[in-house]
Amino acid sequence: MSDNKIIVFEQASKVYPGNIAALDGLSFDIEKGELVFLAGHSGAGKSTILKLIAGIEVASSGSVIVAGTNLAQQSQNYRTFIRQHIGFVFQDHKILFDRDVYANVRLPLEIINKYNSAEIHTRVLSALESVGLEHKVHARPEQLSGGEQQRLCIARAIVHQPKILLADEPTANLDRANALRILELFKKFHRAGVTIVISAHDETILGDYGKRIFHLSHGKFRG
Repeated sequence: MSDNKIIVFEQASKVYPGNIAALDGLSFDIEKGELVFLAGHSGAGKSTILKLIAGIEVASSGSVIVAGTNLAQQSQNYRTFIRQHIGFVFQDHKILFDRDVYANVRLPLEIINKYNSAEIHTRVLSALESVGLEHKVHARPEQLSGGEQQRLCIARAIVHQPKILLADEPTANLDRANALRILELFKKFHRAGVTIVISAHDETILGDYGKRIFHLSHGKFRG
């Protein structure tokens, strides 16, 4: 396998309980620093691909290799690897509404547990500044607009400076202006060398953003 291939799917399939087939023998690879879109209807398999890359789910058959690590072979260092190298912007945000913006963003650093207080503070402020929320440090999540909540999620996903950034429908509930602003943020991180994989059901929003677009339908590639 080429050292430049950071994500490799080899005949990967995923079947959920009830014999629900989400992915059917997908093979593809993504190189370091690429910006890739997964496009397709709801239920096409986009979210499942992201969850397999993040190690949230494990392939039923075939293999998923991320940065040289076969995620089907979960070693004791598996969780550490995931936490340190992958950032995930979830479709349902997973914002903690009992904490302010600062506390939400610092959470991944607390989980990784290898940074001192000064390093955590610096990283959190840097992440918030990168998404334009430095003036909302002590705001409560419910005080943020929908676009600001999405930017909060992105700040939390990139605070530990991951090699890979995954985003599940990050523009789905935003108006076009905010959606384009979010895509510009991802483009900014892409220029910084981060490998980015984004799912989107509305292909019209992608425009010229996608360097590569994988079109999915019923767990397979189309077109």
